[in-house]
Amino acid sequence: MKAALVGTDGTLLHEARRATGRERGADAVVETILAFAADLRAHGEEHLGESAVAAGVAVPGIVDAEKGIAVYAANLGWRDVPLRALLGERLGVPVALGHDVRTGGLAEGRIGAGRGADRFLFVPLGTGIAGAIGIAGAIEAGAHGDAGEIGHIVVRPDGPDCSCGQRGCLETLASAAAVTRAWAAASGDPGADAADCAKAVESGDPAAVRVWQDAIDALAAGLVTALTLLDPGTLIIGGGLAEAGETLFTPLRAAVEERVTFQKLPLIVPAALGDTAGCLGAGLLAWDLLSTEVSA
Repeated sequence: MKAALVGTDGTLLHEARRATGRERGADAVVETILAFAADLRAHGEEHLGESAVAAGVAVPGIVDAEKGIAVYAANLGWRDVPLRALLGERLGVPVALGHDVRTGGLAEGRIGAGRGADRFLFVPLGTGIAGAIGIAGAIEAGAHGDAGEIGHIVVRPDGPDCSCGQRGCLETLASAAAVTRAWAAASGDPGADAADCAKAVESGDPAAVRVWQDAIDALAAGLVTALTLLDPGTLIIGGGLAEAGETLFTPLRAAVEERVTFQKLPLIVPAALGDTAGCLGAGLLAWDLLSTEVSA
């Protein structure tokens, strides 16, 4: 878990981390979140001279932001947790709840790599692949809260099985986890990961180049589908795979450019905020909530 105190302009004032402790069960994770938030508020009172006036929390899985409920998260084992109400009771301040990827996308779009972009798409490449659609400084959640799940665009119908029930989804081919699996198999080293593959690419290893290019081809195909539907001005790529820098971005830009026809090519840039994006985005959700309450 990562937490932060965030100023009105998005400045990171203090940051802290704690183990999620998911092996202790869903109820224990929720209690850890509540205690962490209370300790963070106390830190602000003691070291910054004032208490937090609102809170934002970003969680994975299915989120009903409007009702403030963390509906489901497979890796945390919870269902229908009224997280906004629980945090509000513990802290005594207004609370905003958001989806982790969309919250990180909000921060990248507003104060990170997409600053100033009216339309952007944020795509983190990690264990899976998700997306956040930015429109005029806000994130489009969709009618059912599922907008941006581009990791489940089918790019190779005969490809690997996906946990969603389809085959050949983008995240089965181009996520950091997918590259890790492919490189571990190709290198014969079960402990090898995507970062090792990137290093091997940089040293000219032909097997690594094949694995890497295969992932980039799949990623470019999925991104061009997204560009066709959304027409963003800026495409922000984050997550673990983006840490490879130009080893990823140079061939990816070329692969996307080769595939576009009538589509306008967006600016393709690396994410700027790293793993603080979620904390900063949660802070922005909290400030947005206060602004809405004041205007109402």
